[in-house]
Amino acid sequence: MSGRVKRLWRWFWSPTAKWSLGSLLIVGFVGGVVFWGGFNTAMEATNTETFCLSCHQMRNFVYEEYKDTVHYRNRTGVRAVCSDCHVPKSWVHKFGRKIKATNELYHYILGTISTREKFEARRLKLARSVWRTMKSTNSRECRNCHDITAMDLTKQENRSRLRHLTAIKENKTCIDCHKGIAHHLPAGWDKQ
Repeated sequence: MSGRVKRLWRWFWSPTAKWSLGSLLIVGFVGGVVFWGGFNTAMEATNTETFCLSCHQMRNFVYEEYKDTVHYRNRTGVRAVCSDCHVPKSWVHKFGRKIKATNELYHYILGTISTREKFEARRLKLARSVWRTMKSTNSRECRNCHDITAMDLTKQENRSRLRHLTAIKENKTCIDCHKGIAHHLPAGWDKQ
């Protein structure tokens, strides 16, 4: 048996032309690790507030209104940045979101929302798209920080407590009631 193992070992490391199978596997493994590390580093770099604000539309339009919300400044000092609400945490969903973001790059290049006027003209369509996504994921990104089952409803104001109890009973998700929590509501948002 040890003779077979030795032959297999020699065959694995013996050169075929320039490279042995073993050295090719090692180079492939190291290359794969470097690629994967770079890929994940790029994915995380595009999840920073700095990256989001590198686009003037985000910096000058929605970021300014976000700064006036509880998600930016609050009594606890816990802040939600752009990616906390707009990018999933799990790798598979995050990768899918990054693929969808290529459409945003396309429109950035075209200048679709490059001015305040263009942005406001498309704001309702953009908001509805985000709301539709949030609804389809059961407000997954909201629930990363806010879990209705962990809320102490007895410590909430009566109005909030009653609405949360209704939401539980009617199987509603966060975005059903909390539109405009981090950004201004677009004109006509409440009309179909």
